[in-house]
Amino acid sequence: MLLLNKKTAGLNLEEAFNEEEIEWKVLVLDVESTAIISSVLRVNDLLKAGVTVHSLIQQRRAPIPDVPVVYFVSPTQENINLIVQDLKEDKYSDFYVNFTSTLNRELLEDFARQVSFTGKADKIKQVFDQYLNFIVTEPELFSLNLPGSYCALNDPSSTEENITGLCDQIADGLLNTLMTTSSVPVIRAPTGGAAEIVAEKLGAKIRDNVISARSSSTSVLGDESLERCVLIILDRNIDFSSMFSHSWIYQCMVFDVFKLTRNTITIPVKTEDGSSSERKYDIEPNDFFWNENAHLPFPEAAENVESALNDYKEEASEITRRTGVSDLTDLDPNSNSDTVQMQAVVKKLPQLTARKNIIDMHMNIFAALLAQLESKSLDAFFEIEQDPDNSKTRSRFMDILKDGKTDNLEDKLRSFVVLYLTSSSGLPKDFVKDVEKYFTDNEYDVSALKYVYKLREFMQLSNRTLQNKSLEDENSKKASGGNLSLSGLYGLTEGRLQGGVGSLISGIKKLLPEKKTIPITNVVEALMDPLNSSQKNLETTDGYLYFDPRITRGSHTRKPKRQSYNKAIVFVIGGGNYLEYQNLQEWAHSQLHNPKKVMYGSTSITTPREFLKEIAELGSKN
Repeated sequence: MLLLNKKTAGLNLEEAFNEEEIEWKVLVLDVESTAIISSVLRVNDLLKAGVTVHSLIQQRRAPIPDVPVVYFVSPTQENINLIVQDLKEDKYSDFYVNFTSTLNRELLEDFARQVSFTGKADKIKQVFDQYLNFIVTEPELFSLNLPGSYCALNDPSSTEENITGLCDQIADGLLNTLMTTSSVPVIRAPTGGAAEIVAEKLGAKIRDNVISARSSSTSVLGDESLERCVLIILDRNIDFSSMFSHSWIYQCMVFDVFKLTRNTITIPVKTEDGSSSERKYDIEPNDFFWNENAHLPFPEAAENVESALNDYKEEASEITRRTGVSDLTDLDPNSNSDTVQMQAVVKKLPQLTARKNIIDMHMNIFAALLAQLESKSLDAFFEIEQDPDNSKTRSRFMDILKDGKTDNLEDKLRSFVVLYLTSSSGLPKDFVKDVEKYFTDNEYDVSALKYVYKLREFMQLSNRTLQNKSLEDENSKKASGGNLSLSGLYGLTEGRLQGGVGSLISGIKKLLPEKKTIPITNVVEALMDPLNSSQKNLETTDGYLYFDPRITRGSHTRKPKRQSYNKAIVFVIGGGNYLEYQNLQEWAHSQLHNPKKVMYGSTSITTPREFLKEIAELGSKN
């Protein structure tokens, strides 16, 4: 799109322009498309693609009549009117119009009519439906940016029209992701919830697209000869506890404790005068440390950042020794030295500097995480949540409640919710009353608990029929590189870390999780790899609906055969989280002899705090 929709455009913007002259242009966005772009591109990336100015379509924009413009906006009447107004005013030389998703027939005809009245139709060079109405933050992670979906779908006051409208929106968003991945998947979904409605709507949308593509010369959705993938659409009630759990995984902790939105981490900091401000860190695609450590437990990642810093210091020391300078900053990048050794060093300098910046950023993030961990006793909550049926766990939890701290009341409530939802035999009534009294005495809103007590009924229906499976065997260790995930049950061991950052967290337990699948992974395994799944899990998923959009009629009426798939898109309606994402990725990477590829998406990637607010709202209404 940024290269004016040329088919020769590659993924690497720098390489794309090596063979041709850069064509400078203006990029005009709206709020929705800004969210889509900001997670994958930074200002420097736009510059590499020839974008010198980018601005919102609703803002007043100065005319640049000799420069082309690329619009990337939602297909709305307001945006069409604004584009036509720009055309009337000759604001730009050529107009390349891209919509985030499908522009319907009525709006397209109105756009054409308005353009024809201006007499400047020759300036409109392209009109594209880009099918990009979703946010992707990692190659296997996406969301539709529809927060509050769980509350909207489960609110007793929601009208049928509102629910149907939201399900239609979700189906449209999923169609966008399928168009981008060029696939016509088999769709599987449980019955009786929003997942069933979305699956039916999406199946119809894909079927219409496939039929129309067959009748035309080009197919928009995937080649029939390509390997089929499975799209598994699930309702949030597949597993509630994962939405509240405290995590010990680096990426999960950053998302839970701080604000991680569209690959930007926002950390609160105190200034010298005592006031509060925010510091933002961008996670770049080439952030080697994040890519290698985001899925590891906090102490292990902390050891690795220390190792990365030591490696950098050794390399920098070697360079300064060879070149005779006292510090890397003394090297001149513009030096014309004829020394081959010096030229090689100067060429390597930008790469070394970028590496040091990444290491420094993660050192700062670890320091901030550590401060929160110590002040709120987050490791204690994590440890307690692993053994809900132990009486000692309940005793320990009561001790934490009485620790005198009030800055972690939300964490205390979350841990109680996890204990309540995961205890196999149910928590003693006296214990529940004592906990409720503690929050009431501290004047903390417990509306969420009213709904949690109902949630347990759903949990019993879904989780009791799913059988957890250990991933802790030699093959899975090799396949996943020994990665550890926060999932299911854990074997906890204590360790000490020494030196640098390690010395800072030497008092923190090095909790090593045992590899276990969680409910969503059990479902995915049963549908993707039935030969290696348990009978219990297969019996649960055999009842799921089956849609094949390539079959025009009756595709979901026949009983589906158990079939293996190597690729899957897993989508949760009502909010997703990094815990499920990491557990799915670990399972996929543990399949040594038959590798799996799993993409994970949701209506929105929701923090525990946000989900607590949603169910608190539902609890107060019920």
